[in-house]
Amino acid sequence: MAAGCVFHRTLVRSQSRPESRAESRPGPGPNQAPVVCREQLIVLDVERYTRDQSSALCFPQNVFHGPDFYDVTLFDGDCVLRVSLDPSLNRLVEKHSLCRGSVIKSATFKTSLALQLPECTTAQDTDPAPHTDPAPHTDSFSLVSLELCGLHRDLDPGPWSWFGSGPGPGSHANAGVLPLRAKRSVFLSLWNNSDPHGNSWRQATPTDEEEEESDEEEQEGLVPSVSVAELRLRFSSFPVGTSQKLLIVRILRKSTLTYYGRPEKNCACPFKAVLEVCDGSGSVCVVLWNSVCLDWYLRLTPGDIISLRRFRIKPLYQGQGPDDIEISVNSRNPTSQIRKLPESSVSPEYLPPDSAYSFCSSAELRHRPHGDVCDVIGLVTFSGRSERLRSKDSQGAELFLEYRWLQLEDGSCSQPIAVKLFATSQPKVHRQLLPMSVVVCTQLKLVRTLDQTQFYLTNTSYTQVYCTGSGHHSRMSYRKLNPVKCFLKWLRTQDDGQVLSRALIGGFFVFPSPPVTMETFMKSRRVAPSVLQGAELRRELDQLCYRERRSFCFQATVSTVTHCRRGQEDQCLSWSLTPPTPYATPLSSPLTGSSPRPNQSPHSVRSPSSCLSSPVNQLRPRPLDHTPSRSVKRKLFQAQSPNKRSPFAALRPEPSHNSVALFEASLEFLQESDDPEDDSASSSYITTCPSLSPIAVETLPVRFDPARKEEMAVAVTMGANVDAAARDFQFAFEDYYSVRLQVLSGLSLDVLFLPDSAPAPLRHSNSWADILSHGAFSPHGPPPSPADLIATATQLSNQRLLCVLEACHLGGDATELVLIRAFVLS
Repeated sequence: MAAGCVFHRTLVRSQSRPESRAESRPGPGPNQAPVVCREQLIVLDVERYTRDQSSALCFPQNVFHGPDFYDVTLFDGDCVLRVSLDPSLNRLVEKHSLCRGSVIKSATFKTSLALQLPECTTAQDTDPAPHTDPAPHTDSFSLVSLELCGLHRDLDPGPWSWFGSGPGPGSHANAGVLPLRAKRSVFLSLWNNSDPHGNSWRQATPTDEEEEESDEEEQEGLVPSVSVAELRLRFSSFPVGTSQKLLIVRILRKSTLTYYGRPEKNCACPFKAVLEVCDGSGSVCVVLWNSVCLDWYLRLTPGDIISLRRFRIKPLYQGQGPDDIEISVNSRNPTSQIRKLPESSVSPEYLPPDSAYSFCSSAELRHRPHGDVCDVIGLVTFSGRSERLRSKDSQGAELFLEYRWLQLEDGSCSQPIAVKLFATSQPKVHRQLLPMSVVVCTQLKLVRTLDQTQFYLTNTSYTQVYCTGSGHHSRMSYRKLNPVKCFLKWLRTQDDGQVLSRALIGGFFVFPSPPVTMETFMKSRRVAPSVLQGAELRRELDQLCYRERRSFCFQATVSTVTHCRRGQEDQCLSWSLTPPTPYATPLSSPLTGSSPRPNQSPHSVRSPSSCLSSPVNQLRPRPLDHTPSRSVKRKLFQAQSPNKRSPFAALRPEPSHNSVALFEASLEFLQESDDPEDDSASSSYITTCPSLSPIAVETLPVRFDPARKEEMAVAVTMGANVDAAARDFQFAFEDYYSVRLQVLSGLSLDVLFLPDSAPAPLRHSNSWADILSHGAFSPHGPPPSPADLIATATQLSNQRLLCVLEACHLGGDATELVLIRAFVLS
């Protein structure tokens, strides 16, 4: 142990105090006082798991902070230490404020019960016997308070030792360790329950022993001793329960992982997965339970041939008839055997049939009914950022579903295939879903809007994804099918430069496009039917977790409209209903907070981010006009009736433009006028505009660069340091509008709005009412310039709007607020 170890100097005191020694085991007593570490520590890893029945012994006062626990690995410069996060601090992880690389100080530690020794390598799958003593094996530390003070870039701790018990010198934080406060054998992904996480999941080929046994079977000549039809017949007449016979089947479909862990149950590895398999006599579902998922889920792929022995036969869950069965494969009672077989080892007469696919082109999808299930192949031209939706499982437990949007082209029509792709338990494949990649998605479901004009594809339980770079395409049987061959023929005719010109990655994305009338919008039920008040909206936004996306509907009025360009927020054109104070603080939402998140430098604290619609519309940046047009100057001197408030147009002019400087000088006479008639008669003013906070880089789509695809892949994933990764990317556009809304009940918030090119040829007058309700300029003519649009913002004075807001938490205190529609209420 290094003499300068911070943990040794700080934490050993908590175990050597007289009041601590006076306490008898098994656990820490109420007299054990916390100890504070004043020096800085680095967070090497944050790991999530769910509590079980025995977890209440560790945190008896915090059982209402949700089902999740977090273990944190800390580094003090000499030693590595694993501690558990007190559940009262869970919100720091859920907001992505405390994350890998965070630097903390004033950390307060307290001795807590540890339910498993860190060096334990496994745990039982089943519940403990009633007489099992749930007392902990040892004790460790929990982190009960801390201060965040930045982000550390270099996270390699080197070959340093662990403080106390640990996996051993030089080991990684997640190697050979178990959750501290629950008897679980695996950790979960931080952001969803579907993706396998950690080193417990077997991806390599079976051990030498297994290979030798497999070779012996192959030499014997493999002939199944039972068929699927025989199993179903025998079970319907005389339920045997367990079969010792050899079954040889082909995997047709593989489901995503299902995590069924509950706080009231003690199951170490509560996972299950379903394989739909077949032989020449029929098909059946094979259910992998608990630790069998760890051993085999990542090894098995649809199309593989496997053999099964010693399995249980059970009634199919929610089956319709007496002969509906499933095969249960578990690690005990009995211990099942699974073997992955080459096709050459099976007698030809017993070879299971190949997997069947149902490929549809984008042209064919336009005519398929809602709910139809199909497979697609396409070239990725847009890959969205990862986001999450809050949902509930079949038993009512709350969970997050992670998803991203893809757009695929296959050459059959001009409309791309939109895919809302949720996690499929293939995290490595999902990280390769980048533009210029060829992707095959199987078992997708078609979803149509109520008016049947728009559609997209999304997951089913058996959806699988195969992408360029994953090594799947050359092994899968679909490569021989005619639809795939037709797509490849079209692909060879495409020019790389033309595809790259429309290839985008990341950014805010909304699909299907919302309706353009209030009546149609309310019928579509895109948001909750209730219209929120200001206090309700604030409460809902405060509850958002990292990358959680939600829609809100509320009434508001517009007080400020601003146009600016990314990186030039100090030069913007703005209209305001009330006079702006020169050099005032930047426009910011009271809901966005004032302190930066850990992966964000202090100067980049930002307001809610801007809006854009479908990236495939190829938005062209509109030039930022710093010189008022004649229409602007004319409107500045138009008189209004005395009972109207005087809106202001704010502009920071270019000092080299003499006309602008003289024009601004003349406005001083209007601004400083003592005549109340002059104040009431003026319509708009041009003054110095306050600087806006920078727009979030997560909001803007980026033009794909194959030379930097690794950086771009990182930038759109969950938990990425987006600011550092995307600093030098080429954004598809950089100018945007910011709107300050006064919500009913007194709440004021800034949202961003971008009228992009319309997704459909909808003609309108380019008035503010039409632009806000369509979310776009009219495509049948040139769009108004920013100066002219700001000058006509007086149309929004005293107008009550029904606003539709898309909110996404970006981490720390940053919340992206996007105005996608606003309907004028008569």
